Amino acid sequence: MTRIAVYAIGGNALSSPTAKDGDESAEVLARVMSDVIDLLEAGWGVVLTHGNGPQVGHLMELDSNQSQSMDSWVAATQGMIGHSLALNLDSILHRRRRPERTACIVTRVLVDGNDSGFTHPTKPVGPVLTPEVVMSADWDIAETIQGPRRVVASPLPMKVVDLPVIQKLVELHAVVLCGGGGGIPIVKKGEHYVGVPAVIDKDRLSALLAIQLEADALIISTAIDAVRTDFGGENEKIHNRLTLDECEQFMEQGEFPAGPMAPKIGSLMEAALHRPGLSAILCQPGDALLALRGETGTTIVV
Repeated sequence: MTRIAVYAIGGNALSSPTAKDGDESAEVLARVMSDVIDLLEAGWGVVLTHGNGPQVGHLMELDSNQSQSMDSWVAATQGMIGHSLALNLDSILHRRRRPERTACIVTRVLVDGNDSGFTHPTKPVGPVLTPEVVMSADWDIAETIQGPRRVVASPLPMKVVDLPVIQKLVELHAVVLCGGGGGIPIVKKGEHYVGVPAVIDKDRLSALLAIQLEADALIISTAIDAVRTDFGGENEKIHNRLTLDECEQFMEQGEFPAGPMAPKIGSLMEAALHRPGLSAILCQPGDALLALRGETGTTIVV
């Protein structure tokens, strides 16, 4: 039976439409593609997830009247980014004469409409707002380092609605691109699903997907080669292996910042806890296979 890896593409691999570091992003994305090919050639099936923050922000900035709903923008960027990744990866698969092909799924994710995030939204989205928009818009707005921005909820994902389709595509040996931007957040109202203005954390969604797919590995790729404590300090230490207890201890000590690292560690912990035997790994793009072998990166164990 084919082993399945859920591979979360870090935001540094996907450049913003207005970014100036396109060459760097292209290099990182090439390493991601190399990881996918390495995994396939080692006999793994691959499911890819990805972020969408810069892309959503850019589209929202172009739509000055904010005529589209937040869930529509998430759906739009899933298609945009999925299309770009699929073209890239299919071209490589064709050149390598591999049988797999890609499939993009616009992925809906059920969240709790009573999640506390909807009462106290804190996740900034979109561009810095003008004074006119601040005065007239019917949104939750907060002052950020950049200036006033719209804020939305960031609820925990509960269920991947499109899971049966993803499972079937995995069985057909497709490389599945899904869960972009954490998935399209929806709630159930009566017998109907309704999109909501929220942003689901991409790594949390990747962990849920790994659990519900009964995957054998969750690989979160990021800009660092392994988890470190006392990062940048005199006692900086690289951890190639961490237990859940050690992770909780370091969390309490504030070793993992709330923004960049805590969601990644928390997601790997969640997957390791609820899917016994799963390899829960953090590594940099290009190191996936080595990390699965325990030669680099950080593996979180129960």
